[in-house]
Amino acid sequence: MSQSAVTAVDSVIGDSGGPYNREVLFNAGVKMAPADFTVGVAVASILVAAFAALLTHPIIGVLVGAATPFLAKVALNILRDRRRGKFEEQLTDTIQMLVGGLRVGHSVLRSVEAAAQEADAPTSEEFLRIVNETRIGKDARQAFEDVADRMDSEDFRWIGQAIQINREVGGDLAEVLDQVAGTIRERSEIKGQIRSLSAEGKMSAYVLMAMPVGVAFILAIINPGYLNVFVQHPIGLVMLVGALLMFAVGGFWMSRVIKIKF
Repeated sequence: MSQSAVTAVDSVIGDSGGPYNREVLFNAGVKMAPADFTVGVAVASILVAAFAALLTHPIIGVLVGAATPFLAKVALNILRDRRRGKFEEQLTDTIQMLVGGLRVGHSVLRSVEAAAQEADAPTSEEFLRIVNETRIGKDARQAFEDVADRMDSEDFRWIGQAIQINREVGGDLAEVLDQVAGTIRERSEIKGQIRSLSAEGKMSAYVLMAMPVGVAFILAIINPGYLNVFVQHPIGLVMLVGALLMFAVGGFWMSRVIKIKF
């Protein structure tokens, strides 16, 4: 049944992959086909809806089940951001690998391939993709730019630009990358200080967002009929919709306050 469902979903979403396409899953580090992941999300939606309906009310179960695909998208975004953060943390060591390869006489792409073999994920995965794409005819400059876009890394974009400039005008690329590594290292120290200063605000936001949901679930378990007024009475429905809207607006507001661009 599962294989039949995956085949049917794959025929529907086609090459585009739907909302969970290959690029989205790759950026999140999820090694699954889009059809497999879509079927998994659909099954999870049904199970979560049934569980919530048993604990609270059928209408709430339907709402929770309908929200599950969006929560899956949010989870993929979180995994993507974690993967990007790990890539940034590895970037200084990555540059040192490239510099070492260049100083022993390797070409840029050979140094990238050596770094892909020695580095940890996600750097190894991204560098291996650069090597494979250039082997099938893709321009190396575009391959580096694509990695910078996928990882949303301005620092790696500098590396790509330095490599491209070296290809055009020549020079000691190893020395240039050494200077870039120093700049990136200083930026990483500043980023660490900013993250430590904003950690308290993030934790406060998480607690404030989790409290109303946690209290609602605890009340539903302790007294299953206590919250029925929110789905059985018109005023309760209006209050529930208003609460969800304020919850979303408040969550977005707090996320903007604690998210610092640098």
